[in-house]
Amino acid sequence: MKALVARLGRACIGFVSGLGAITRFAGAIGVVVLTRPWRFRSLSRQLYDAGALSFVLISASGMTVGMVLALQGYNTLTRFGAESSLGAVVGLSLIRELGPVLTALLVTGRAGSAKAAEIGAMVTTEQLDGLRMMSIDPVDYVATPRALAIFFAMPLLTAFFILFGILGGYLVGVNFLGLDSGTYLASLETSVDFRDDIVAAFLKAGIFGMLVGLISTYRGTTCTPTTEGVSAATTSTVVTASVCILVSDYVITALWGV
Repeated sequence: MKALVARLGRACIGFVSGLGAITRFAGAIGVVVLTRPWRFRSLSRQLYDAGALSFVLISASGMTVGMVLALQGYNTLTRFGAESSLGAVVGLSLIRELGPVLTALLVTGRAGSAKAAEIGAMVTTEQLDGLRMMSIDPVDYVATPRALAIFFAMPLLTAFFILFGILGGYLVGVNFLGLDSGTYLASLETSVDFRDDIVAAFLKAGIFGMLVGLISTYRGTTCTPTTEGVSAATTSTVVTASVCILVSDYVITALWGV
């Protein structure tokens, strides 16, 4: 029993210590953003990598999800004679939940893990130590542009995911299942509310982008300077960010009331 209590205490202390460390790291990024000139050239390169290079993955995934939603939704709604509401089902499912959450998970797997591995490789090759020797803050030079790039890219990618998802639902519902196109679009238009749906979706996307950018850069800068450490940091980024996305999604939904 004493050993069990000791292990539980160490786990709690480690959790609180890690939470404090990542909070300090977030504060350092916030100070850099508010007090120093932005590195726009580095930010544009990272934004291209995190956003533009993820466009094909996001658009293809969004269209596939929309097509599956339309097919499953139509088969379900037909049982109740409500197939005219297919546009509302597809649109609300994508805008409220699936769009922001799936986009964040995909960006975590592609861009977040890549940023953590990239920074971890810099730690392993002592590049961050070299920056400190030249009086260059690694948080300012390395971490902040990557975190901001993911933060800015997430809402844009979410919008594309939702757009292609609605398009995929339209193709299946109208072209394959024979639903009237005007019925699909009218149902979508009348069911979507700007504040409760659109604003909430972009709020979630912004928070998810902040979490993924922060976690990926923190795990990269604090990884053990070995190949095993880089691998562990990459895996930890995906796992931790995914759990944080799902938990924060519930909290935002409960607080927002959607």
